[in-house]
Amino acid sequence: MRILVAVASIDFRVGIDGLARICRAQLQVDPCCGWLFVFCNRRRTAVKILTYDGQGFWVCHKRLSQGKFPYWPTDGPIQELQVLLMGADPLKARGVSAWRPVPRGV
Repeated sequence: MRILVAVASIDFRVGIDGLARICRAQLQVDPCCGWLFVFCNRRRTAVKILTYDGQGFWVCHKRLSQGKFPYWPTDGPIQELQVLLMGADPLKARGVSAWRPVPRGV
C-alpha cells in the first residue's frame, strides 16, 4: 500500500467527495486506487486520511486536543507518518537502539 501525504493544507469542511476530488484534481491520482491519502488542515491541528477498500471509502479524522502538529512533511520517507500522527517532530525524534542479547559467558 502506498501512502501519499498532501503537502498543502486543505479546507476541512470537505467530506469524502471533496477529498476524492482533491485527489483527482490536485494530486492527479485516482482515489479508488487503494492508497492512503493524508491531509492536514491550515492550522495543523487535525489530519484526515482517505482510502478506498474496494467497496467504499474510509475516512479517519484525528484532531489534537491541544496544540498543533509541530511539523508537516514536504518530502521524505513515510516512516515519519507514525511519529507525525503522535504529535511529534520527526526531525527531532530518536529511535531506540537495536537490542541484542548478551552472549553467554560474558
